[in-house]
Amino acid sequence: MRVLITAGTGTIGRALARELSENGHDVTVTSRDPGHARSFTHKVQLIPWDARSGDPLIPAVEASDAIVHLVGESIGSGLWTTAKKARILQSRITSGQALTEAVAHARTKPKVVVQASAIGYYGPHDAAPLDEDALPGTDWMARTAVQWEASTAGITNEETRRVVIRTGLVLSAGAGVLPKMMLPFKLFVGGPLGSGTQGVSWIHLHDLASAIRFLIEHPDARGPYNLTAPAPVSNAAFGHALSAAMHRPYWLPAPAFAMRLVLGELSQLVLQGQFVIPRRLTSLGFAFRYPDLQTALADLL
Repeated sequence: MRVLITAGTGTIGRALARELSENGHDVTVTSRDPGHARSFTHKVQLIPWDARSGDPLIPAVEASDAIVHLVGESIGSGLWTTAKKARILQSRITSGQALTEAVAHARTKPKVVVQASAIGYYGPHDAAPLDEDALPGTDWMARTAVQWEASTAGITNEETRRVVIRTGLVLSAGAGVLPKMMLPFKLFVGGPLGSGTQGVSWIHLHDLASAIRFLIEHPDARGPYNLTAPAPVSNAAFGHALSAAMHRPYWLPAPAFAMRLVLGELSQLVLQGQFVIPRRLTSLGFAFRYPDLQTALADLL
């Protein structure tokens, strides 16, 4: 298949491009900076796109059997100022609407469009497991995810099926959140964040890329899918597993009030959580290579 990945030069996009290329698919990646093509270790075609207007994307859409739409400003970098929150939301809505416009005007439609989203859609929850039937939350992250998903809801035609991937905490050795989580343990000051009871729904980067390819290739895949490992854990359990994998102590708690003081609203990312399970993905037959945290950390570290 010919697969178009929007904003495919980030950690997830690169892993997905490699997964697709190694399994016989032709990959095209969009970026604001075509110079990023030099840093790819496998063959991809890279085209410029500003993620704002649909017309320049039409030729790439017409040449694609599948589209994976990953555009969206990082939610975990920088404090959540009013301006930052506006950029996070606008980058998602504007790019989604532009993609919808491009598909609408394309003479040849893609067979599938995969829309990125996040488990923040569900809002903070207690220990009760959440599957794809759970209702959306009411906090800012949940409202953002709802609007993010809705940005491409207009891609509905007889030729194209639409898949929404609600991704959990992505674990990668070289980038993303895991190196930041490892830092306190490297300094021998690792411990629980806040109460430590909040849920951490995670997924190994390899399984994430493999699951997206699985959903592209599976003709019955439609609607929302939670892309999380089947064994979510509490923050305390995650910290214990990480400290054990790194052979470091787990002892110094980070009080919730201190994290709120330093990080402001951004602290919600670590002080709140949910236990999300990938019911629809496993029911469709997907098999995780790293289903439990210990196996995932052993591979990554």
